[in-house]
Amino acid sequence: MTQRFTCGTAEVGAADAARAGGKAAALGELARAGLPVPRGFVITAAAFGLHMDAADTSGADRAALGSLAPDDLAGIARAAAGLRARVAAQALPPDVAAEIASAYERLGADPVAVRSSATLEDSAEASFAGLQDTYLAVRGADAVLDRVRACWASLYNDESIAYRRRQGIGEDGLAMGVVVQRMLNPRSAGVMFTRSPVTGDRSVVTIEGTWGLGSALVGGEVTPDSFTVSKVTGEITGRRVGVKLRVHSFTPNGQGISASPMAFPLRRTPCLTDDEARALALLGRQVEDHYGAPQDIEWALLGDSPGHPALHADLADLADRIVLLQSRPETVWAARDRAPIASPQAKASDHVLARFRRAL
Repeated sequence: MTQRFTCGTAEVGAADAARAGGKAAALGELARAGLPVPRGFVITAAAFGLHMDAADTSGADRAALGSLAPDDLAGIARAAAGLRARVAAQALPPDVAAEIASAYERLGADPVAVRSSATLEDSAEASFAGLQDTYLAVRGADAVLDRVRACWASLYNDESIAYRRRQGIGEDGLAMGVVVQRMLNPRSAGVMFTRSPVTGDRSVVTIEGTWGLGSALVGGEVTPDSFTVSKVTGEITGRRVGVKLRVHSFTPNGQGISASPMAFPLRRTPCLTDDEARALALLGRQVEDHYGAPQDIEWALLGDSPGHPALHADLADLADRIVLLQSRPETVWAARDRAPIASPQAKASDHVLARFRRAL
């Protein structure tokens, strides 16, 4: 079959965001660099475009979104609800559906994660993290096709539209790819920042994690463990053990994920050993070196279940157990770095005088 609407993850890279979306492009870039990512495939923006030609034939509904005021939340909600419903209900074009189903079967994965990848997301200037939808532990070709439509519809979530209006991003040319990956059942998962999210310090890696799937952390259901690791020495310079009351996981034959109480002995037990935290920090440095800029990275640590953590895994084995789920540019401190330190003044002494006046 000629592949018009899908491709392997490693067939896209950083330059392919317009074709595959930001998330897919970043994952492909990591895979091309030899960094560990789950096996999967990408549904390109061309499939989204063909679907939208049927769901919003004239493009008028999408164009209307671009004229809404950022603070018109009621108007955004009304317009978005109708468009989302049509996108989710519209039957997939037959050739798109057949190609996605074929790629899913070739992946040989059951279950999979189906993840949205908007073409303008996760740039150095703006982060769309959490504004579009992801579906975990999806089983069967029909369910995958349903979740693909749901991902496309989530481009028109109220929060996503409002964010685009605030950022001055128009709807013209906006599209979405989708990433389908083998589903992982990690021992621990979380995020790491290759500069401190609190102070902006670029000499450290900050790691946050919890037992099981990282969705518990992203959803705010746990207080994560936190580690600060020096890039220079590898020393763990900061450590906080959170109270992890819940754990997200999935069952072998179920659909979707489940949240359950964390076993009491593990609620206050770190989800990472010191060696694991240092190995994650080292991998984070490699990602940052590849991109040449601080990164916000999602990770998973494979191994034994949360009830039986592999506390004495050697480092050689450990390197094989870390998987990267996403990397995006860090935006908060990057924006501050780009801001001018002071406004231009006619004379050098005027800077001192201006600062003195602000202090009064």
